[in-house]
Amino acid sequence: MKFDNDRVKIDGIDKKIIRYLIQDARRPILEIARKIGISGAAIHQRLRKLEASGLMSGSKFILNPKVLGYTTMAYIGIFLDKAMNNPSAVKELEKIPEVLECHYTTGNWSILIKVLCKDNEHLMQILNKEIQQIKGISRTETFISLDQQIDRQITI
Repeated sequence: MKFDNDRVKIDGIDKKIIRYLIQDARRPILEIARKIGISGAAIHQRLRKLEASGLMSGSKFILNPKVLGYTTMAYIGIFLDKAMNNPSAVKELEKIPEVLECHYTTGNWSILIKVLCKDNEHLMQILNKEIQQIKGISRTETFISLDQQIDRQITI
């Protein structure tokens, strides 16, 4: 692994390690080492360097929201009265557990959020009683996701 203009350059071995871990973050290091043909200690050392570089950070378990009864995914474009209201609006949006992502955007909206709700009624309650009550939000535009067709990370 090398640095070039603040960007990390990874070699073929690093790429192989990352690909294995993206497929299954719980895959044993020794199994990866055997498949690549290097020692487990070398894998650990490379992983520490990749984490220190900021390229990789942590690992996580992914919950299946449908099992918990959350079946409605929506994207909501938020129009603010003034751009200067962005920090306070985001602070309030952070308090709503159904808001999974929040992006400051170009274009028509000031903010685009991703929300996960139990159903359309729950989404309507979140919109009417929480999101649209936030000071500085003038209006919203909602798009319900019918099905997520692609879910992936950048390829290495």
